[in-house]
Amino acid sequence: MTLSTVRGVAFSMPGGESSGRARRRPIDLARLARQTMEDPALEREVLALFAQQSAAACEALRLADGEERRRLAHGLKGSALAVGAMPIADCAEAIEAAPGDAALPRRLERLVDEVRDFIAAISR
Repeated sequence: MTLSTVRGVAFSMPGGESSGRARRRPIDLARLARQTMEDPALEREVLALFAQQSAAACEALRLADGEERRRLAHGLKGSALAVGAMPIADCAEAIEAAPGDAALPRRLERLVDEVRDFIAAISR
């Protein structure tokens, strides 16, 4: 399957211009299309759920410490991998490895904001 044959919502409304100067898009759209069997309605639903979950995870991470932070990061990493939010998955993995690093949750919040902006742009 080539990118030109994918017809999901993420490709029919590419947007993403407001999602910053990242070297890559915050969501791997080809991966998302594969995960949702190229179903635009399912893509929208999965992205909306991920946006909500990632924001809630950031807030919970801010209040958590130690093993709870590691557990939350692990769950977010799995969700991010499932939708193709690779920068978030990478950051969550870093939090998992170093739950006491105070800079990582702040970085994660910036990445989540970028993904939420991207989702809003492609959902117009």
